[in-house]
Amino acid sequence: MNILIVNAHQPYEFSPGKLTAALIEKATALLQNKGHSVKHSNVLAYDIEDEFAKYQWADAVIFQFPVHWMSVPWQAKKYIDEVFIAGGSGVFCNNDGRSSQNPTANYGTGGLMNDKKYLLSATFNAPAQAFDNPNEYLFQGKSLDDLLLPLHATFRFFAMQKLPSFACFDVLKNPQIEQDFERWKQHLNDLF
Repeated sequence: MNILIVNAHQPYEFSPGKLTAALIEKATALLQNKGHSVKHSNVLAYDIEDEFAKYQWADAVIFQFPVHWMSVPWQAKKYIDEVFIAGGSGVFCNNDGRSSQNPTANYGTGGLMNDKKYLLSATFNAPAQAFDNPNEYLFQGKSLDDLLLPLHATFRFFAMQKLPSFACFDVLKNPQIEQDFERWKQHLNDLF
C-alpha cells in the first residue's frame, strides 16, 4: 500500500513539533517495516503539483496535526486551501456533485478519490475525559470526531473513505507519551 503522511504541524515556542515528528517517524518505520511505501508532505513547504502527484499515488493519507483552537494550525489551513482548491478542477474532484437540473441536492458528491482512505491523527492539550461527556463544559458530550467534522467533511468531499481517528490527549499538562506511542503502534497495526 502507498501511504502519504502529511505533517500539518505549525511550530510555536511552546510547541516546536517534537511529538508530531515522533509520531510521523514511528508511523513511517512501522509502515515501511510492514512493506508499505511511504511519502511525506509538510504544510510549511510544498509544491502544489508535487502534492497532486503524492495524493494520486497514495492509497491512504495520514494527516498528522496538533489541534489549535479546536481546528488545524493556520499553516495547515493554508495548505488545505491552496492544494485542495487547486485540486478541485479534476484532481480531487470535478465539481461539488450538484447538477443544474437539481442544484439543491447531492452537494459534496463530486469527489474523484473514492479508492483512497484517510486517517486523522491529532494531538491535544485537552484530556480525553473532556470528550463524550455531557457534564463537561466545553464539548458538551461531543466526540473527537464531532470536533474534527470540518476535516472529515473536507476529505469526504473528495470521496475519500474515513479510517478511525487517533488522538494523543493532555500532551502539555499530563503527558502519557510512551502510552500514546504504544496506542499509535496498535492503531496503525490494526488498520494497515
